[in-house]
Amino acid sequence: MSDDQKTRDAVEAFRALLGLALRLRNQMDERLRPDGLTTQQAALLTAVERLDGPSVTQAAAFLGTSHQNVAQLVTSLERKGMLAVHPDPADGRRRVLRATTVNADYWQARNPADHAAVAEWFSALSDDELRAFRDMTVRLLKAQITRGEGP
Repeated sequence: MSDDQKTRDAVEAFRALLGLALRLRNQMDERLRPDGLTTQQAALLTAVERLDGPSVTQAAAFLGTSHQNVAQLVTSLERKGMLAVHPDPADGRRRVLRATTVNADYWQARNPADHAAVAEWFSALSDDELRAFRDMTVRLLKAQITRGEGP
């Protein structure tokens, strides 16, 4: 494949992935809206659990967004009782984020329906295609994180 063709294919893949990501985010926002939540807030809660008590800066880096954006999400999620900010036991000057039992109970109740909806969104792919798509997108995401590209 020529360099020009590879570039055209990369740009087309980027456009398709961006369009897909925006559509999927909008669909999840619609599902969460009745409960006053957004996909971005859900992503932050997932990051907090995965990172096991990150700072706002660490959560922002994980999500590839700004400190200011995460700080706004934290404020909203604290008001909803889904997230708490605590002093870091190792460094009292640092603050860490922790998901609450309200958060755990909320997702336990709604995850089965949300997971079924997500599975439906990807139903155009065969099992093998879905696994390949998952593997490729995870690899691309890891490469972006490794390069430190983002806001």
